[in-house]
Amino acid sequence: MAVTFDLFGTLVDVEYPSDPAEAVARELESRDVSVPDDWHVAYGEQHVEAPAGAEVPLPAHVARALDSRGVDADQNVARHAVIAAFDPDVTRRDGALDAVRGAAERGSVGLLSNCAVPELVPRTLIRAGLRGEFDAVTTSVGCGWRKPHPSAFEAAAEALDTTTTGLVHVGDDPETDGGIVAAGGRFVDVTETPLSEVVGELEAEP
Repeated sequence: MAVTFDLFGTLVDVEYPSDPAEAVARELESRDVSVPDDWHVAYGEQHVEAPAGAEVPLPAHVARALDSRGVDADQNVARHAVIAAFDPDVTRRDGALDAVRGAAERGSVGLLSNCAVPELVPRTLIRAGLRGEFDAVTTSVGCGWRKPHPSAFEAAAEALDTTTTGLVHVGDDPETDGGIVAAGGRFVDVTETPLSEVVGELEAEP
């Protein structure tokens, strides 16, 4: 058995910026970038063409948004600003560590997270005390695809040396995490099955 867990909303809770565009703007300005007056509009526009289901790294989006307003910013500056803007407080959910370790006793265990911000997932794992608990960590910004696209689940399955038909994915969102079903695997919804009962659910017949 191979199991992957979603991160945000499943294993941890985080405090996201209430106004992401403003949070990024503050970090850009602290790095001497002239943020355009209509930044919120620019931030909300699409600037990078990508196939349906593909992940666009947020630093690339920010750099293109600035460029669309005639502001030239180094890609590394945009990256550092985004990472600093999304530097949240993290709370590990009750039962998360036991669920992950219980799954690991029964087979390989991985993480599969939609996240467009570089470094956010590893930083979150450290703060939640979950670093080193997974055989493989797959992120959308790393593999290039967001759940529910099958390629995201395929990347996670390959990292665990299995296929999507042999994968159980544990998450909190039927629209995204539930995409494993279309890829031939099984979905365990933590909004219906608490983390404390996940291991028992894994042992049950699908």
